[in-house]
Amino acid sequence: MSFIKNIPLRPHHGMCLAYFKGEGYSDGFSAHMQEMLDIFQKGAKIQLHADTDEICSACPNNEKGCCSSFSLVEAYDNAVLELCGLENGQIMEFDDFTDVVQKKILASGKRKEICGNCQWNSICESQKSRWEKC
Repeated sequence: MSFIKNIPLRPHHGMCLAYFKGEGYSDGFSAHMQEMLDIFQKGAKIQLHADTDEICSACPNNEKGCCSSFSLVEAYDNAVLELCGLENGQIMEFDDFTDVVQKKILASGKRKEICGNCQWNSICESQKSRWEKC
């Protein structure tokens, strides 16, 4: 019997990953973000985790496991949880999570209300969400 761990994921990263196109804080961060996106899209289960997650491990704002931008991204996480009707600690399929993020936030035009002050906002505004179904 194999044991597959649920991967912790900050709720707001469901929005970041929707628009990620290889740009980030550094080449190392971008490579790690792409690696995590690939893992998630292969059918991973996630555990919503409003704190540093695996994606954060390559972020320059991660200082020994603590986010130096915690209050800002905590607000993003809490807004995603609230708008999507999800709970911190909830375990779910990554595809189910992205479906609800797309429906409740991205397709309904609420992304900018949550994270319009993010330094990467212009990237999100310049393209369509990868979670959008044709």
